[in-house]
Amino acid sequence: MTVNILSIGLLAVQVAMAPPVASAGPDLRAPDGTAIDRVTADCSGAANQVVSQTGGQLLSAAAQTKGGQVVCVITVLVPGKGNERPKKVSVSVPQ
Repeated sequence: MTVNILSIGLLAVQVAMAPPVASAGPDLRAPDGTAIDRVTADCSGAANQVVSQTGGQLLSAAAQTKGGQVVCVITVLVPGKGNERPKKVSVSVPQ
């Protein structure tokens, strides 16, 4: 189980550290005909910030476009207090 958690963490870090790329192609269209933009941003800084602020363990870091702005959606597993279970928390960080 520890190996699986480490693998997930390493994969999330690799995704978070991917170079920024933005592209829109004529072949990427929504059903209503609007263009779809593929966006990948460097979310490593945002991931480090959220992990240090929450004291949690990084689960994922992904770039998304919300309201025309690129944001990094960082998901962490935050330890519970006392006998509480850990909580999964997602934070959107503008780029």
